[in-house]
Amino acid sequence: MKLTIQSQILRDAINKVLSVVDKKNSRAILTNCLLKSHGKKLEIIATDLEVSAKIILNAQIESEGSFCINSKNIADILRELPNEDLVLHVDNNLLNLTCKSINYSLLIINPDEFPTLSFQNQSSEFRLKTKQIAHIINKTSHAISTDETRLYLNGIYLQMSDSKLRAVAIDGHRLALLDTHEFIGENKFLGDGVIIPKKGISELKKIAETFPEDEISISLDDSFMFVNARNEYYLSIRLIAREYPKYQTVIPSKTSNRFYIDRNAILNAVKRIKILSNEKTNGVKLNIQKNELIISTNHPSLGQATEVLPISYDGKATEIGFNAKYLIESLTVLNETDVTFEFNNELSPVVIKADDLPEFLGIIMPLKL
Repeated sequence: MKLTIQSQILRDAINKVLSVVDKKNSRAILTNCLLKSHGKKLEIIATDLEVSAKIILNAQIESEGSFCINSKNIADILRELPNEDLVLHVDNNLLNLTCKSINYSLLIINPDEFPTLSFQNQSSEFRLKTKQIAHIINKTSHAISTDETRLYLNGIYLQMSDSKLRAVAIDGHRLALLDTHEFIGENKFLGDGVIIPKKGISELKKIAETFPEDEISISLDDSFMFVNARNEYYLSIRLIAREYPKYQTVIPSKTSNRFYIDRNAILNAVKRIKILSNEKTNGVKLNIQKNELIISTNHPSLGQATEVLPISYDGKATEIGFNAKYLIESLTVLNETDVTFEFNNELSPVVIKADDLPEFLGIIMPLKL
């Protein structure tokens, strides 16, 4: 195998697949990436058997072939090379890598040891704009659970709901829900919903950032989500094989109280008051009164803090405790506009909505203080 390619092009591609490479070293071959040349294309593939990535590049191919090489090692070398033509030549189980006057001879592994991977199931394809993918992730990913004992919460749940693509994340303390109306195609696997794991979410976000003005195709089977961007960048993501909890039961069917407030005003106030909150609970109190919101906290060894904000409210006076971290994260994903807090009492779930984002719903569970 022999080919020529710009070092920067290969470096960028290797860096994209590097985050997919198995960090646990469960199988030695999975610390490698597979490079395969055919026609005028070079394929770069990496996997940890949960998430796989494939990138296809244009290259000047003199002779076809394939090999596996340590992913971190080749990435480190490419990072230090100048942006010049790079010649890759495989000879006697060695990769000879030449860039101007720089030469490396690197040990490689037989490509037959690399797992066989699939990157497409065209029978169940639908299309989404990368902007929509980024929007879904940005608005919901903060509510993904980090509790490894509840694997079914460690991702974003996608489901078809009334001809809308619904994305939900929930961790037991808060919920984020976003409906997307515009997409092309139907998918039978979305009827019962699928759970995309955190690592897959982060790779999806990378594709969205790589092609910000594009549309990608997504297909599914019982176990995997397949993503194709421009026939250049592919993902295969193993779905979480669990049943997602009935998130609808957390959403109040009706609320009797609501107040309106400027998003920046309450966000910045909570950030200030949080400084004196308890390090374990991050607890702050929202005392909701007629046209006035009092945010406060009391730290036994540091002191107390209070801030008063104007609101639009004429209901019953209520005091609700919150984890300030959850409140800040839920408000941060909203735009700089008025937000609505809806609730029934001091113990019921609190619904957060934004005037200019009707397709979004946030919920935070109160904290007993």
